[in-house]
Amino acid sequence: MGNVVNRVFDSSGPEGKVRGTPQQIIDKYNQLARDAQLSGDRVALENFQQHAEHYLRLLGVAQKEQEARREEQERQNRERQAERDRERVHRQEREANGGDLADAPQPDFDQPDISETESGLVETPESQSDAPPPKPKRQRKPKKQVEEAAPVLDGGEEPPEAAE
Repeated sequence: MGNVVNRVFDSSGPEGKVRGTPQQIIDKYNQLARDAQLSGDRVALENFQQHAEHYLRLLGVAQKEQEARREEQERQNRERQAERDRERVHRQEREANGGDLADAPQPDFDQPDISETESGLVETPESQSDAPPPKPKRQRKPKKQVEEAAPVLDGGEEPPEAAE
């Protein structure tokens, strides 16, 4: 229904249209009712009072709904504040106990808990495979060195070997 309290209505009453918010329309019909009373027109007085009462009821229902929404929001705000207070107290208790992070909530990374492994170590992809571990690489044998041919001197002589 929206916010009826501030909504503008067009009311077709016995004296023509009355336009405004429910409170403005109520005030206008009450003024017309007083004028009708002063002029001695009891029928017009009753008619204007009935129109005013209609908008008074409409306004009353809207205000009750508004109050209920406000109370609900306040209740939710109190609950959120209480939750923040509990978290703050819990955090202060952890800090007072030496900042033990073991009690702190940990994010879930879809990995097994440490308690699920036998050794207490975190599982790695290598430890999860069923295949045997790869064999260590063999060291290569050194290449056989080919003996270099001794350089030949101009006279066809070989150079003397160095003494050791």
